[in-house]
Amino acid sequence: MEPKLEPTLSFNLLKAAEPFFLLAGPSVIESEEHALLMAKHINAIASKVGLQLVFKSSFDKANRTSSKSFRGPGMEEGLKILEKVKMVYNLPIVTEVHETSQCERVGRIADIIQIPAFHCCQTDLLVAAAKTGKIVNIKKGQFCDPSVIINAAEKIKLAGNRKVMICEQGTMFGYNDLIFDPRNLEWMREADCPVVVDVTHSLQQPSGKKLDGGGVASAGLRELIPCIARTAVAVGVDGISMEVHDYPQKAPVDGLTHWPLRHLEELLEELIAIASVSKGKKRMKIDLTPF
Repeated sequence: MEPKLEPTLSFNLLKAAEPFFLLAGPSVIESEEHALLMAKHINAIASKVGLQLVFKSSFDKANRTSSKSFRGPGMEEGLKILEKVKMVYNLPIVTEVHETSQCERVGRIADIIQIPAFHCCQTDLLVAAAKTGKIVNIKKGQFCDPSVIINAAEKIKLAGNRKVMICEQGTMFGYNDLIFDPRNLEWMREADCPVVVDVTHSLQQPSGKKLDGGGVASAGLRELIPCIARTAVAVGVDGISMEVHDYPQKAPVDGLTHWPLRHLEELLEELIAIASVSKGKKRMKIDLTPF
């Protein structure tokens, strides 16, 4: 097995990834067997199409709408599973933290520490994540405009960590729905760090589905995932984040916004083709002088 890359080198590889890097995996860890299975297949597909993969999955879905929602195995068991995925497939790992006390422990395993959207403005959590020295991926809150996430990235840098990425996942303007605004992808570049789009969470409909027993869960518009993904790569984002599942209809959370594993290769090939002809990563300079 090759030695694990140091975080700084990994960050440089991600920044240089062409045409984009991929963060992918099931929303939540369901079991060790399932995590290993998903990592195996997603890694094989990413390798085949030539994309740098970071395996993503959460050990605790702490920000769910309903207390009835499945949360995952918890930090200790979840990190053991993610560590095994990392060792077996030599894959970098990204997973979320929700509390400052989790950062140091998670940083021993994860290559990228992800800040959930609902926590993107919490300075103490951002600073604790920064101090691990690992790459930090901040998800833009559904309630935020790009200036907020730019300031959040600055908090990481001021804490002494330049390895920061920011992630767009839609904006809420009304009840139970998110709007994906491609303009944000240009404005977020002002943070001077890699820009990622979560093409699956951008299509959530929070609290949009009734559960048996009276609870609520997120609904979603899976059929529009290719639309959002095509737009993102055409604009020229640095990374694509997506939840992938072998049986989305059986996923314990976010089933309606998981992309089916059996269609992953086909979608990635299309996105790579679009990115290869797009000039999105090079901002067009507009000459406003008169003709």
